[in-house]
Amino acid sequence: MSNEVHESEVTTRLSAIEQQLQQFNQLLSNLSDRIAKSEESFLLVADIHKYKKLQELLAAGNLREADWETIRVIQAITKEPDLAAITPDDMREFPCEELRVIDSLWRKYSQGRFGFSVQIQRYQSVGGSFDTTINQDNTVIEKFGEVVGWRVNGKWLKCDDLDYTLAAPIGCHPSRWWNSPFGSKMTNYFFNRLLVCSL
Repeated sequence: MSNEVHESEVTTRLSAIEQQLQQFNQLLSNLSDRIAKSEESFLLVADIHKYKKLQELLAAGNLREADWETIRVIQAITKEPDLAAITPDDMREFPCEELRVIDSLWRKYSQGRFGFSVQIQRYQSVGGSFDTTINQDNTVIEKFGEVVGWRVNGKWLKCDDLDYTLAAPIGCHPSRWWNSPFGSKMTNYFFNRLLVCSL
C-alpha cells in the first residue's frame, strides 16, 4: 500500500514538474519574441531618422522607392551626396552594423526573399567566395545576375525593367545600389564586405 501511495505521489509530482517546465518554456518563447522585437527597435532607435523612411516604404510594399531609399541610406552612412563618389575602397570600411540594419529591414518586409544576406547566399550558390571577389571573377557575377533576375539572355537589364514585387526572383532587391559607376569592381568589393561582415 505504501509503495502505491509513494508511486502515486511521484507521478503527481512529475506531472506538476512537467506542467511547470511547459509554462517555463512558454515564458522563454514569449521572451525570445519580445527580445527579437526589441532588438529591431533598438537598431532603428540607434539612428531612427536614417532608417525610418526605408522601413515605412518597405512596410507599405513600395519596393521601387525602397530601392532608391537604400541608396540614400548608404549615401548618408558614407557621407557622400553623390553615388558616383562612393568608391570600392569605401566599401572596405563600410560598417557591418549598418549593413545588418538595412538587410534586416529588407528581409523582414519581403518575407525573407530580399536583402544583402539573401544576395550573398545566392552569390555563394553560384560559386562565389572570398577568392572570387579578390580575383574580380566576373563570370560568377554574371551567374549571380542570372539567378537574381538582373541578367536575361546574356544581357543586363536596366533597374527600371526589374520586377518590384514579391514575385521577383529571390535576391533581386535591393538592386539599384549595385548599379555603381565602378561596375564589377564595386560588385566584387561589396560582396567581399558582405562576406567579411558574415551577413
